[in-house]
Amino acid sequence: MIIRRYLEQDRAGLIQLWSETFPDDPKHNEPSGMIEAKLLVDDLIFIAEESQSIIGACMAGYDGHRGWLYAVAVSQEHRRRGIAKRLIKEAIKTLKNVGCIKVNLQIRAENHEVQEFYESLGFVVEKRISMGVFIE
Repeated sequence: MIIRRYLEQDRAGLIQLWSETFPDDPKHNEPSGMIEAKLLVDDLIFIAEESQSIIGACMAGYDGHRGWLYAVAVSQEHRRRGIAKRLIKEAIKTLKNVGCIKVNLQIRAENHEVQEFYESLGFVVEKRISMGVFIE
């Protein structure tokens, strides 16, 4: 397995992975649109590839103040092999190299298994209120 940056030929495989991993995501998280929007800003999409197939992915962002991780996904049949951990470590290393000193992420409150996974990587729950607004 290798971890590398996104290439345009990854589009279909990444869309399939995110669609399968996040089947109940809201419409604004539609994978094709996420890829398009991300590539307008930068190419911080990391791909886990095995036997020429995309088996995991992680999108990262940096606004000059904080880094973020988004859409961390590993295909169902490849979970529990350390793939997500390797993707996250590569994303964090890249963010650190551009000057990032803190990385944030958001998960659904009821997703306790994923919370435990991130805690095992050193992430902690912070007392914050997450707010958002859709710009029409």
